[in-house]
Amino acid sequence: LSGMGRSFPRTFDGTIQVHDMTVNGKQWQVYAVGGSPAQTVLHAVLEILPKPPDLVVSGINYGENLGTGITASGTIGAALEAATMGIPSIAISLETEAHHYLSYSEEVNFSTAAHFTVYFGRLLLDKHFPPDVDVLKVDVPCDATSKTPWVVTRLSRIQYFEPIVPERSSWDVPATMGYTLGGDPAKDALDTDVYALRVKRCVSVTPLSLDLTSRVDLADIEQILRK
Repeated sequence: LSGMGRSFPRTFDGTIQVHDMTVNGKQWQVYAVGGSPAQTVLHAVLEILPKPPDLVVSGINYGENLGTGITASGTIGAALEAATMGIPSIAISLETEAHHYLSYSEEVNFSTAAHFTVYFGRLLLDKHFPPDVDVLKVDVPCDATSKTPWVVTRLSRIQYFEPIVPERSSWDVPATMGYTLGGDPAKDALDTDVYALRVKRCVSVTPLSLDLTSRVDLADIEQILRK
C-alpha cells in the first residue's frame, strides 16, 4: 500500500488469507494480510511463520524511494519493522514512470530489479554489517541491466516528491494531496541516492539505521538548549 510508511492503522482488520500460487512452474502457498506493510511483517513473523526468517525482502516497489520522503514509504516501513526484530532486511524499489506508481501494471519489467534483489539479499545473508546498518535500501533505474554498476549512497535532503495542493471549491469537499517530482537532481550532492539514480543512472544502495538521532555532537546541542 502506497504512502503507509511504518504505520499501524486501526482501520485494517488483520485477517489472514491463504492462497496457492504458481510461480515459474512451482507451486507456493502464499498469504495475504489485512494490514499495512509493517503490520503484515508483524503478522508474518509472529503468527504465520514457524520461526523468524533469515531475511525479509520488502518490494519490489513500483516507483523509486529517494530522499527525505522515504519515511512515507510502506516498502521502507516494512523493512524497518523487520529490522526492529533483528531480521536482516532489504527494501528494493524500481524507478517507473509516474503513471505506474499506483497502477500495479504487468507491463512493468521487474527482471533486473529481481536480479539485484537476489544479489544484495545474498550479501546480507553472507556478510557481517556494522550494528548501525539495519536495512539496505536499493533503488534500480528503469533502464538498468544486470551489468549496471551500483554505488553506496546516503539519503538526499531533496524533497523528491513535492505535494500538490488539491483544487476544490470548499474544505468540506473530499480531496487528497497529489505530488510531483521536485528539485533538480543534477544540483544534488554527488554521493546521494537521488544523484546516483537520476543523474549517474546507477543502482543506489543506501544503508539505513533505526537510530534517527541526528549525527551531531550531543554536547553542542545541549549547550545551545541551555543557553
